[in-house]
Amino acid sequence: MIFTVFAAQLLRVQGLDAASVSQQAFSERANRVTIPAMRGEVVDADGITLARSVERRNITADPLAASTWVKRDRQPDGSVKKTKMGLKGAAEAIAAIVGADPAALSSSLQRAETQNRRFLYLVKDVSPQQWTQVSDLRIPGIFSERTVKREYPQGTSVAPLIGWVGADGSPGGGIEAMQNRRLNGKPGTHVYERAADGTVIATADNSDTPAVDGKPVQLTINNDLQWTAQNLIAAQVKSTKSLSGEAVVTDVKGNIVAAASYPSFDNNQIASAKGSLLSRPFADAYEPGSTSKVITMAAALEEGKVTPQSVFTVPYQLERADQKFKDSHPHPTEKYTTAGILADSSNTGTIQVGEKLSPQVLRGYMNKFGLGVPTGVRFPGESSGYVPPVDKLKGPTRYTVMFGQGVSGNSMQQVSVFQTIANGGVREPLKLVKGVGDGSGGYTAAQDDRVAVQVVSPKVAGEVSRMLQSVVGEGGTAPKAAVPGYNVAGKTGTAERYDEKTRRYAGYTASFIGFAPAEKPQYIVSVTLQRPQAVSIYGGEIAAPVFSQLMQAALRHGHVPPSSSKPTLYDLKYVPPKSEKQ
Repeated sequence: MIFTVFAAQLLRVQGLDAASVSQQAFSERANRVTIPAMRGEVVDADGITLARSVERRNITADPLAASTWVKRDRQPDGSVKKTKMGLKGAAEAIAAIVGADPAALSSSLQRAETQNRRFLYLVKDVSPQQWTQVSDLRIPGIFSERTVKREYPQGTSVAPLIGWVGADGSPGGGIEAMQNRRLNGKPGTHVYERAADGTVIATADNSDTPAVDGKPVQLTINNDLQWTAQNLIAAQVKSTKSLSGEAVVTDVKGNIVAAASYPSFDNNQIASAKGSLLSRPFADAYEPGSTSKVITMAAALEEGKVTPQSVFTVPYQLERADQKFKDSHPHPTEKYTTAGILADSSNTGTIQVGEKLSPQVLRGYMNKFGLGVPTGVRFPGESSGYVPPVDKLKGPTRYTVMFGQGVSGNSMQQVSVFQTIANGGVREPLKLVKGVGDGSGGYTAAQDDRVAVQVVSPKVAGEVSRMLQSVVGEGGTAPKAAVPGYNVAGKTGTAERYDEKTRRYAGYTASFIGFAPAEKPQYIVSVTLQRPQAVSIYGGEIAAPVFSQLMQAALRHGHVPPSSSKPTLYDLKYVPPKSEKQ
């Protein structure tokens, strides 16, 4: 009986406890390292890289092990010369490869050794090639951790749109935040055994749980047009001493081809970035001014209240709601047509057209055209703008919203208004993401449950388009927006600018939005300058020339043929019949 108990105890110690002891020993030797996942690339519509992840290495050190380094050099006669290098020699050898200060590395190693520390980060963010050279030195206790660094090859031209990734791997705005679920991968784990002297046990049971990389995302953006837009708006902001500027290009189906804003920042150096890091075309809502007259005119035409040739007596000054409204420039009382009111950008004329609509109806059209509602792009930091509720559309506000004051929207919303007119009265949802990686090197079209909306009839859209072509003509407010060889439709905007910080109006917003070719639109371009302080405050003077240059670039990019004939324009002023002339 005693022998049986002894045998059973011996079996437990040798068998069962052996496994437990072995597991404990493994746990003491095991090291677990996170294998970072590669974040998906962001590319433009043609596959040009806008954001990518690259492998980097952090060099770590076990000073106690590194202090034993003996350099072995094979001599010509075949013998091996041994030289004790120690921590100082290790620091000098590593510094020579990575471009670090050898004295600083040596100090870090010696301080850690004094404190009996077995781990420290010696050098961070070195290339895999540099690590290979360091590894070839075979210094005991010198290892590396694989890490991932985000790079942005296009820099400032697209930074507010793309956003950035912080040092902790979290996205910071733009596409990086908007598409984080798709771009972000799942880290893996590397488990390995290390001996007491810090060296990896090559024959041990090392195992990996592989990382799963993120999916690439393709945008509708064209990198070349984005670069052009960024440079044009940056130059004009500087020339006019504006607070900021924005330039947007979309195609007629609502694909965002360029979305530039200035000032910008370098998302490769996010720690030193200053000012707003948001994409202004989405984030900055402003009172558009006269570009919003397009909504008033289209609504009145659609409701059958006016025709393009309806005649109005248009004074320089008009009193409504106990307030005097004026046009931008003094002029004698004129007999303008509806088309002439739009071409001359008359506030007093627009009021006479707009007051034919009830506040409820006009507000409904503002919403249908996209003002006061999100674009649906779901871009981080996007502003929905503001359209007063119906019960607030009384007194002076009843009239100011007709010419774009007292109502606000971002540049994307303003572009959407003109895209609707250019597209036969159909407002297409604005689109920024073209596709998501399918795992086979291609892209699957982005899922989108938004639908196009018929805002006005094709007939009315055509009438408004024809009216807008006069704006760029000789009698209009923006001849500088003309594009050689193409018929252009567009509208200037010069609005008093509301300053959120001071809670009062200060300065102006100057803009121009238009499309071309007017007879078969392909691209819509918007240019906006906030608080210009030099050259001019008028959109026709400072925004229109940038529009012309950017539209030319877009048309070249799209290989769009020139217009084959000049447009037939509406009369801008009342022309009495022959019987009246006699």
